[in-house]
Amino acid sequence: MKCIALYHVRFEDLGSFAAPIERAGYAVEYRHAGAAPLSAEDWRDTGLVVVLGGPIGVNDTAGYPWLAGTIDGLRLRLASRRPTLGICLGAQLMAAAIGGRIERRGAASGMPAMELGWSPLALALADGGGVLDALRGIPVLHWHGDNIVPPPGVAALAATPGTPCQAFALERHALALQFHPEFQAAALEEWLTGHAVELARAAVDLHALRADTRLHGAALARAGARMLDGWLSGIH
Repeated sequence: MKCIALYHVRFEDLGSFAAPIERAGYAVEYRHAGAAPLSAEDWRDTGLVVVLGGPIGVNDTAGYPWLAGTIDGLRLRLASRRPTLGICLGAQLMAAAIGGRIERRGAASGMPAMELGWSPLALALADGGGVLDALRGIPVLHWHGDNIVPPPGVAALAATPGTPCQAFALERHALALQFHPEFQAAALEEWLTGHAVELARAAVDLHALRADTRLHGAALARAGARMLDGWLSGIH
């Protein structure tokens, strides 16, 4: 079996999710979403597709026209009920593919424009299958300025203040996560450097972010891997 991990910047990779995916029997292949886009056959036939995060947004198709191809590919794949995982930007692209929309965070709520840092999720009753249960009470890393508005009939599985939809699922075959459960603390300095402009604009305290990462990073890596093990066992 093959897993294609579709990335947008190299340092936002599978992180702690790589080991559970390989344990489940997948050989991982990384592809850049713009430089090496997936064919229709890739979207249709690959055992597992993971669409990772990145600093651009669903509504940036004028500057990055290949994003439209990613959305089309996800639409094809999700309609075929093929195993699909989306993280941050990947989750937003999945939402767009099924008729949801993406809006700027804080536009109507008065919350800060960026949700960037560590905090736990409020899990929803809609998560009846417990797909996120391993993360209960665990601070996770948030790093986004856009919010998912899922289409009617698709329930949010988790929330935080100002982000009503932190996750959604489509039956058992597709899971979309706005936050970063795959994050590994050892990668933090790559994230800080790669997102330096964004962090400066948001006036993020880098020393506080480093301290919180030292405090919460190991627990998230363990809980995130358990969560993914559970989800992967349900798609076979």
